[in-house]
Order: sequence, then structure tokens, then C-alpha cells
Amino acid sequence: MEDSYARTLWTAIEPVHVVTYFSPECVQAHKDVGLKGYWMGYFGGRAAPMGPVSAGVIDATFYGFEPERVRRAVPDAWSFASPRDILRTREAAAVQALRRLAPAVDDIAPKAAPLLREVVEAAEGPGRPLFCANRDLPVPDDAVAALWLAATALREHRGEGHLMILTAEGVSGPEANVLSAAVAGDGFDLIPLSRGWTAEDLRATVARLAGRGLLNADGTATEEGRAFRRRIEDRTDALAAPPYRVLDDPEELFALLEPVARAVMDSGEIPFPNPMGLSRD
Repeated sequence: MEDSYARTLWTAIEPVHVVTYFSPECVQAHKDVGLKGYWMGYFGGRAAPMGPVSAGVIDATFYGFEPERVRRAVPDAWSFASPRDILRTREAAAVQALRRLAPAVDDIAPKAAPLLREVVEAAEGPGRPLFCANRDLPVPDDAVAALWLAATALREHRGEGHLMILTAEGVSGPEANVLSAAVAGDGFDLIPLSRGWTAEDLRATVARLAGRGLLNADGTATEEGRAFRRRIEDRTDALAAPPYRVLDDPEELFALLEPVARAVMDSGEIPFPNPMGLSRD
């Protein structure tokens, strides 16, 4: 398996997870368990596998968010709902959303979930706290829930490998967001909404990246910036790929997951552009 196939697999795995942030069942579930507002639900839900951690831990592990946005949600979230209750509610809502959006998931999950679990168990844990926290949760008896949990663990595994590379390259959270949007040619206006950085923050970020030769002064990507971004993505694939090699046929996993991923992507519930970098294609 070539390293680049890890990105192909990500395009099928990520949609299984991201119903957690966009589907109405999941947004409502966080409110029902006691969390106040979308962002408390996001930070509380995603961080819950690690336990009632501080804002600083979330700031470090989630990387790209404006720190005050995190601090407005945590640690208050843990006074409204325990991580255990959040985990139970978040899983049930994700399963409900997947069954609504992709009815075929009940036929697919019994085959795909064990394959994904093999990959989870083969993956390296050091330096990946979100992956390890999700990996260590009990595997649900429900096959769709097991599928969602394994997909969640693996998307965090890939994401944390990506953050290792960004950190090694001296790319900060806002710089990563701005560079990605500049190379993609869209999504720049999404950054204040999705990550909390102000227009002033973004102007300063563009100036820093321009000083490194990665952006032009108007915020468009230079050729050097595009090449730099490609190298980061290639290295992300190289870190994400090894655990998938435990499978006899990684293409079988993609073929199983693709109908579920396509149903989620075609549902109208995932925005384009989006912070995850998923495309319609």
C-alpha cells in the first residue's frame, strides 16, 4: 500500500465521524445532556474521551482554535455534564444520524467495523492523546457504534500526526488554517467562524506567512507555499499509513465505507468548504 492511499481511506473514514459535529441529532444531543451552546458541545464532546481535562489540554490537542474560544467552554462544560454522560449521548446520537443518512450502514458495519478495529489496534499511540483516549474506550456491541468509534479514533490518529508535522515545521494553529485556505483557494472566510480568530489575527498571520515566502501579501499562496503544503500532506500520509498495512486488502475497506461516506457527503448536512478539508469530489 502506497502512503498516499492513507488519504484515500481518510476520505471514507472522516465522513463517518463528522456527523458528530453537523447532524441535528448530534447537535441536539449535546444540548440534551446539559452542554450550553454549539461550541461547548463541540469541545466537551470531542474532549470527553480524555476525561474532564483543562482548557490548556484542549488548546494543545485541538491546536487550531483561538484560546479564548476554548476557555469560554471549558472547564464549565464539566460542571454541566460528566464526560461519561457526554460519551454515552454522543455515541448514540452519531449512530442515529448514520442510520438516518446511510441506511445501508447496518449491512456494512458488521464487515467494516472489525477491519477498522484491526487498524486501530495496530496504530502507534505515542504523541497521540486523542487517538489513545478513543482507542481505549470499550468497543460497543452495536456494529454501527463500533464503526463510528473506530473511525473516530483513526481520524484523530491522522490528525495528531498532522499536528506533529506542523509543530516540527514551526506552523502555528492560525498559520495552518490560513495556509490551508490559501492553497485551497476558499475557506478563508470560514476561519473566524470555525476557529475563532479575528480579522486582525488573520492579517497578522498572513504577514508572518508572507515573511516566510509561503503567501503573497494579498494572502494568496506562492508556489513555495503550495509545495510546502504538499510536503506536509505527504508526510501526514506517511505517518497515517502504517497501521492500514495490517489489512490484507485496504481497498476492500474503502469499498465498504465509500457508500456510507458518500451518503453523508451528499446529505446536505456537511458544509463546503469545511474545516476538515473534505471536498465534494
